[in-house]
Amino acid sequence: MSETAVVEATRKWVENVVVGYNLCPFAKRELVRDRVRFVVCEADNEDALLQALQTELLHLDDEPEIETTLLIHPHVLQDFALYNEFLGAADGLLTYLDMEGIYQIASFHPDYQFADTAPNAAENYTNRSPFPMLHLLREASLEAAIDSHPDVDGIPPHNIELMNKLGSEKMRGILVACH
Repeated sequence: MSETAVVEATRKWVENVVVGYNLCPFAKRELVRDRVRFVVCEADNEDALLQALQTELLHLDDEPEIETTLLIHPHVLQDFALYNEFLGAADGLLTYLDMEGIYQIASFHPDYQFADTAPNAAENYTNRSPFPMLHLLREASLEAAIDSHPDVDGIPPHNIELMNKLGSEKMRGILVACH
């Protein structure tokens, strides 16, 4: 799949699922303002992905007009268990770069599974994406958005309820349609 096709599928997912179902009430504003950076990483191993992650974190530091980056990595960490283990290395990189508290990494994967849920549970679709990706967020912006939201604690239960209402079959179809 071409880089353009990967970005288009990811953008469609953000527009139709994340914004369309209001899974993240903060996403629409940044998408409309064109402050979301979509980057396709050609890494085919974890070391190359860590290098790409470092490059993107430094890029965010240099480009304050970019609010957030989706680092999409379609060629590495296709297995969710390995992806989940890699998140520790990603957080370790934040610590190594002394960027802990400045940036946060959120996780999205086609086979995302929360602890204590069945693999086919609908609620897993709150974090299922067309491709494995790392979402790089600015902590200060996230804190400001959280402070201005009337019920930030209600977001996860609302999303779970919505996913359960829509069901995993429908959500699977929506995710497939993004490709």
